[in-house]
Amino acid sequence: MDRFLSHFTHRFDAKGRVSIPAPFRQVLAKDGFEGVYAYRSLDQPALDCGGLKLLSEIDALLVTLPPWSPTRDAFATALLGTSEILRMDAEGRVSLDERLKTALGLADEAVFVGQGHKFQIWEPSRFEAHLEESRLRLRTLRAERVGEATTL
Repeated sequence: MDRFLSHFTHRFDAKGRVSIPAPFRQVLAKDGFEGVYAYRSLDQPALDCGGLKLLSEIDALLVTLPPWSPTRDAFATALLGTSEILRMDAEGRVSLDERLKTALGLADEAVFVGQGHKFQIWEPSRFEAHLEESRLRLRTLRAERVGEATTL
């Protein structure tokens, strides 16, 4: 499998490291990326993470925008200029700096959430609230689509 699926909750150790879930490490290894490419989500209090495929998607988006344009600069700054490469140790653990942990509300645990082409790192209670909101949106969208299908 070459997609990030499911979600996992892992604890930070005494040195502030957290283990990337083994299935996610396997996807990153297949992708050929040494570590985790990460940046703050544009829409959520979470960290967006991935490997070379995610970087390729960002590059593909950027080439569609006019060079030197304010729009391209904004995307590049948000997606590349504020990113970090998180290096994994031999056990698959990464360290998040305190500034980032504070901004995301992370303390003892982190939830790793697969989103196919990328994964996110969330504070557990924030993720639960987001998950409920996502389910509500999905039910609403499904109801709208069912309504569209029955009127055709």
